[in-house]
Amino acid sequence: MVTSTHETSHRIFQDHPEVLTPVFEALGLPPPAKAIIEVLSSDATEIKPLERRVDTVLKVEPSEGDGFLIAVEAQTAPAPDKGFSWPYYVAHLHAKYGMPVLLVAVCKNRPTASWAAGPFECSVRTWTTQSTRPFVLGPDNVPEITDESVVARQPALATLSAIVHSESANAVAILELLARGMRSFDKATAKYWCEWLEVGLENTPVLETWRELEKMVATYFPGRGTLFEETYLEGKAEGKAEGKAEGKAESILSVLEKRGIGIPQDTRDRITTCTDLDTLTLWFDRSLTATTAEDLFAEA
Repeated sequence: MVTSTHETSHRIFQDHPEVLTPVFEALGLPPPAKAIIEVLSSDATEIKPLERRVDTVLKVEPSEGDGFLIAVEAQTAPAPDKGFSWPYYVAHLHAKYGMPVLLVAVCKNRPTASWAAGPFECSVRTWTTQSTRPFVLGPDNVPEITDESVVARQPALATLSAIVHSESANAVAILELLARGMRSFDKATAKYWCEWLEVGLENTPVLETWRELEKMVATYFPGRGTLFEETYLEGKAEGKAEGKAEGKAESILSVLEKRGIGIPQDTRDRITTCTDLDTLTLWFDRSLTATTAEDLFAEA
């Protein structure tokens, strides 16, 4: 079953091939920005009813050396059938285009990454006819983003990193930093990357955390059923500033609670009775980094 996380994990390579930087660095190649990268058809079908599709196929023409193909597969858990389908993908693409193929597997946890590294072999007794060894992008070689400036400079890599590390112990801290970094974007850019990340975090433990964090930049984004769309539709249905203020206050309290910060009753009352949206927005921004609830009201 193809999930939204699966879709995002490979679609980001099609729209933003700069996220392949760790792959290029490991192979000693010039960075993607200096290469010509073309999206090819992902259809690896020979004859029906045998139907197989590679998530993403990119044709790379480096500034130095010969061209090659990159076949990207997003893998959320070990799957025995991939030991047969992945070698097929590589052999078919090699034959079809006459170019060497690099198979890249994107994994969110170490057990899956370890399994995906292979090798997947076709052998008869002691003789190996074919061996497939994917290049794995996972928690061990996709860096955690710990600097807000990286979010501004490399939003695609920061987004992929957050998805890859969404099952790690530092997942919440990574998302909090990403949210702070996105405050440097204009609304359209922030909306774009928040959308990518929310869809990519589907069915992960930190999805609700991110939904709270992204409320600081939430705007309408139709057709996905994400927080952007929900926020817009709820605001339109209510049509009242009171409803928006109440939702913002609930978001502030939710963030503080998820971060384990105690909320005295008088502080809770002050937040829930406030109707000024600008003030509530300021308090929400401060809730992302505050160490106590009282830090929300500190003089600038």
